[in-house]
Amino acid sequence: MEIPDIDYFRKVFLKYTKKAFELLDKIDKPKILDVGCGTGLPTIELANLSKGEVIGMDIDQPALEKFEVKIKKQGLKNRVKAMNASFFSNNFTNESFDIIWAEGVFHIIGYDKSFKESHRLLKRGGFLVMVDTLKRIKPKVNSLLKLGFELYNQVNWMEKAWWIDYYQPLEKMIKTLRDAKIDPKLYKHLTKHEKEFSIIKQNPKEYDSAHYLLRKIKI
Repeated sequence: MEIPDIDYFRKVFLKYTKKAFELLDKIDKPKILDVGCGTGLPTIELANLSKGEVIGMDIDQPALEKFEVKIKKQGLKNRVKAMNASFFSNNFTNESFDIIWAEGVFHIIGYDKSFKESHRLLKRGGFLVMVDTLKRIKPKVNSLLKLGFELYNQVNWMEKAWWIDYYQPLEKMIKTLRDAKIDPKLYKHLTKHEKEFSIIKQNPKEYDSAHYLLRKIKI
């Protein structure tokens, strides 16, 4: 039995990545920074959608190594780069990027610092696209202008998407592997997420999410 990697389950969300990108103003071969890119699943998608230059940034070296394999396999070395660096410790000059993409990372590294650095790095009128839960981002919406952004558009995910599209299929796969008596060491990359099942299952609407499309404004 073939054991899938976690990207197998996460790729279901790429439809929202695509929809969000297509709502942005058209930019010819944009320069994009994907913050907290992990194994580069949305990063590769952005490269294919934009035909531009994309840098995927993360501090998880094993994940970046998997990302680099994808880059090479898809023949994107001339346009896509994996970078091991912190968002707050980089050598990028002011207004380096047309688009900054951040799927589910700003709540971990800090909203205000992240908005401030995004504002520095984006060109005038550039876009910050972030994924977050509706609940977490709601208190921030009213302060966007002070942070140098306006809400340009929003792509809401399907209700209970995290449970229905991601955790439930993952839970079923783990059960199938156990029933087949597969060595647990071979799918520990899946079972490490088991502790999240009961949390999400208890109140799946709590984690309803969206892609928020923000545009840089002057402050």
